[in-house]
Amino acid sequence: MSESELIPDVVSDRKLTIGIVAGEASGDILGAGLIRSLRLRYPNAHFAGIGGEEMQAEGFHSLVPMERLSVMGLVEVLGRIRELFDIRHRLLEYFLATPPAVVIGIDSPDFTLGLERRCRDTGIPTAHYVSPSVWAWRQKRIFKIAKSVDLMLTLFPFEARFYEEHNVPVAFVGHPLADRIPLEPDTQAARRALELDNEAPVLAILPGSRHGEIERLGTLFLETARWIQTRRPDLQLVIPCVNRERQKQIRELVDTLAVELPVTVVLGRSREVMCAADVVLLASGTATLEAMLLKKPMVVGYRLTGISHAILSRMIKIPHIALPNLLAREALVPELLQDDARPETLGAAVLERLEDNAERTRLKLAFTDLHHQLRQNADERAATAISELVERRLAQ
Repeated sequence: MSESELIPDVVSDRKLTIGIVAGEASGDILGAGLIRSLRLRYPNAHFAGIGGEEMQAEGFHSLVPMERLSVMGLVEVLGRIRELFDIRHRLLEYFLATPPAVVIGIDSPDFTLGLERRCRDTGIPTAHYVSPSVWAWRQKRIFKIAKSVDLMLTLFPFEARFYEEHNVPVAFVGHPLADRIPLEPDTQAARRALELDNEAPVLAILPGSRHGEIERLGTLFLETARWIQTRRPDLQLVIPCVNRERQKQIRELVDTLAVELPVTVVLGRSREVMCAADVVLLASGTATLEAMLLKKPMVVGYRLTGISHAILSRMIKIPHIALPNLLAREALVPELLQDDARPETLGAAVLERLEDNAERTRLKLAFTDLHHQLRQNADERAATAISELVERRLAQ
């Protein structure tokens, strides 16, 4: 789609209501961008449901604080299950009393898909923004999704292909991170901002953002860094931490190492740290997408508990776990998992990417191509798809 095609072509002064439900900070950011773009089409629209500060800054009315939905972990969910059901019931009553033109769930599928299905059953059009990982595991969830949504909005093209194969209406809108991250990252500026040596190579180490991930991967990644540092003593080691709790956890792990390790621990600024790096050693997850968009060679290492791995390995239906590999449909970056994730194997893979200039050039070209594929002006594309759904229903 060209830039000219992204100019809003459905503008109405109708005073319609658009329902949106976001349960996490990432969904709040997506929702805010979507509201901005939808207002260009519907300047008199009223936006209501559940959202955070970003959405509320765009004039959104949140019936419940978004933090009440931000629950992670089975035990935490079970402890709040009655409250979550009450919130969903309250939302449903609100939407049924004053039916919106559309209800949009943003991520948080365990909460939003059930709400979307109830709304759709009453004749309210529904859309879901950010596909669950149904293409990777528990694929039978596609039947529940098909009954819950009139339109799925996906961030990645391989997700859209999955929905097309199952005859679920879908629109690939691209990824907002690809819109926000420049095609050419400024590595030197990032190093200056972090007060790193511009001449010495940098390894960014990201063992995860949650306590459990750092428990499983923190020591492994630090031992890997020590293995590398004995072979490349000029290497600068930098670890960004999502908050002060994780920063304290990382520092305690560093202190337990038998040999002193010269590592810089940074509060926040993970994207800046990756931008400054020559190579990134990281856990699987969204960080692999950011590293790819920053054009950084990377090594992905991950370990699950034995029971979790035994269960998930039977359920996973995809050949790769790192997003760059899923997007490219080939192994662009090494994935060292479970017993393969050892200091010497991870370290050797990092050194190879640090020293192989031809591979670095090849990766940059491949990552740039993937960046272009995802850089689709996601806010506008999502708003276009939603407005087309709304207009079709209003015309019936």
